[in-house]
Amino acid sequence: MENLEPRIRNAPRALIVQDGRILLLRKQGGERGERFALPGGAQDPGETLQDALNRECLEEIGTRVHIHDLVGVADYFKPRDTRPPSTRHVVEFLFECSLPEGYTPHNGHRPDKHQIEVIWAELAGIGAMALQPGSLAGVIGGIQAGGRGVYLGPIG
Repeated sequence: MENLEPRIRNAPRALIVQDGRILLLRKQGGERGERFALPGGAQDPGETLQDALNRECLEEIGTRVHIHDLVGVADYFKPRDTRPPSTRHVVEFLFECSLPEGYTPHNGHRPDKHQIEVIWAELAGIGAMALQPGSLAGVIGGIQAGGRGVYLGPIG
């Protein structure tokens, strides 16, 4: 893999599905245009995956989440907007989560670099969205169909 970052980054993500909708970050900018991602991000040294997920959700979606089950683990080789372009190896930990009562989507105090807003998207329509990583719709579909706690292998 060309220009692969030397460190592997662990990234817990919140899979929040409610009433047939999924909570996503809408991002714009860089060379990849509009795209959508699950809330969550990098684990800091000494931080548990659950603590990292709640910190990231507070920063990105303005609230802590109720973390339930680990429903998937996958490797992802993420293209980065650097000069020259580079790739980071990310291990994604997908946790099924729920929101505090009364939450309405909004950006937190420290959104991602290209994050524009937090949205509810119809779960049935995510296959047509520019998800990051691209195969995320299939992964989510498999989890929603009952796949739990499995290593999903490389996704992209």
